[in-house]
Amino acid sequence: MDLIPAPRTHSFRPDAPPCPLGPRPWLDAGPGTAGTARWLRRELGAATGWDLPPPDPADGGAGIRLRLDPGLAVRLGPEGYALTAGDAGADLAGASPAGLFWAAQTLRQLLGPHAHRRSAPLGRGRSWILPRGTVEDGPRFAWRGMMLDVARHFTPKEGVLRHLDLLAAHKLNVLHLHLTDDQGWRIEITRHPRLTEVGAWRPRSRRGHRASPLWDETPHGGFYTQDDIREIVAYAAERHVTVVPEIDLPGHSQAAIAAYPELGNADVVDTAALGVWDDWGVSENVLAPTEAVLRFYEGVFEEVLELFPAEVSPFVHVGGDECPKNQWRASPTARRRIRELGVDGEDGLQAWFVRHFDRWLAERGRRLIGWDEILEGGLAPGAAVSSWRGYAGGIAAARAGHDVVMCPEQHVYLDHRQAPGPDEPVPIGYVRTLEDVYRFEPVPAGLSGEAAARVLGAQANVWTEVMEDQSRVDYQVFPRLAAFAEVVWSPLPGPAERDYGGFEERMAVHRRRLDAMGVRHRPPGGPLPWQRRPGVLGRPLDGEPPNV
Repeated sequence: MDLIPAPRTHSFRPDAPPCPLGPRPWLDAGPGTAGTARWLRRELGAATGWDLPPPDPADGGAGIRLRLDPGLAVRLGPEGYALTAGDAGADLAGASPAGLFWAAQTLRQLLGPHAHRRSAPLGRGRSWILPRGTVEDGPRFAWRGMMLDVARHFTPKEGVLRHLDLLAAHKLNVLHLHLTDDQGWRIEITRHPRLTEVGAWRPRSRRGHRASPLWDETPHGGFYTQDDIREIVAYAAERHVTVVPEIDLPGHSQAAIAAYPELGNADVVDTAALGVWDDWGVSENVLAPTEAVLRFYEGVFEEVLELFPAEVSPFVHVGGDECPKNQWRASPTARRRIRELGVDGEDGLQAWFVRHFDRWLAERGRRLIGWDEILEGGLAPGAAVSSWRGYAGGIAAARAGHDVVMCPEQHVYLDHRQAPGPDEPVPIGYVRTLEDVYRFEPVPAGLSGEAAARVLGAQANVWTEVMEDQSRVDYQVFPRLAAFAEVVWSPLPGPAERDYGGFEERMAVHRRRLDAMGVRHRPPGGPLPWQRRPGVLGRPLDGEPPNV
């Protein structure tokens, strides 16, 4: 059994002959299964050369049957599925359309790595077989995600679509898109066109960690048009992936201020002279705490909500983290605002921003989610927390009755180095090996049953300051995302008891799947020569504490 993530239960018969599937299998798609049928004909059909026509009783032979069976949800959950392979082919049943789609992903894995290619070889056929047996499966967590930072280094639309396919192949179902930051604004807002005319472009980029003396003088930028976003959201929905947009405020906002200087603290800074930030880290230039700024961002969110419909993207991420207060301390406008609002100093202003959009989104049927700093000002009951500064924020949020997504930087920040030693490209942060990620536990010990139920799941965060292109993202993300996928899907024992050796054996086959999908993953022995970045500095240096 080489499935990744590992299924809940499986029963294969290694002593029995495998089941041939082909040369011209049929596809019997029952009511409500049209989405998975389209995906199988398009993706599996491309790799195998199969047309997958409807069944013809006169032909006989083996085929693939799709059906929905809501009764499976009782024991396997709403995304559960059952798969049976025998002489007649493969029977796939899902508790829901999502469960059926995950069954189709399992079918593709069972057919072998070549089933993940984009085309069948010309001029020769391939014999396709299935192991004889059954799988019954369903995920441990409802939120199984990856955060992709497209603000620091832009990922073009076709790259995002590729990531969605890779998430689906690993049964991950959330893509959190970090769309705005000091270094770039990546989403078209029609009522504020300068956000992308100005805010989407920076003159240069630092190469490596922010302590590096190296610069890439090539201007960098890009953004998604509204039609691009609609395409991304629809493409994700077809693969049962939720896209969560993040619009950062009140910090991480220099790109927006560069486009519209009135958004910044113009009474203490010449905001008209600011450009999109070309360095990493956290800019001191934050939003001014005014009603005009609130109205501006309400307009932004009105367009965001239209682009990300509630039925496919109920959550909206507002950031809410890492907001320097120096400008507010010096600003007469901010001081006056503190008095008018009666809040607790500058920290109270940050909480005021978050609470405003918490209410604003709730009034429109959406749920706010933000980094764990948003806890510091109090939240409405429906708000959720992304716990990144370790487990503490998530524990506090869960005990206070808020839903939590665990993404502690010490465990699942995939920009962090994968091994010690000088060969790792741009080594930053903690050393987090494939085994370390495999032993990550989303639910911390000591939570009551009620609080533990508030942990929606987890996500791996992919910050791109030191990932300038797709190859670098592939190297940092894979194969560690495969280990993460098993953690959030499979019913694993505690971290110390997990069978990492067995996982490594299955990864030998899974690496061939990644190769077939064109993923430039990190080899087991370390980076290949072209994957290294000699001379591009990371951090920490020898003897320093982790500091990204």
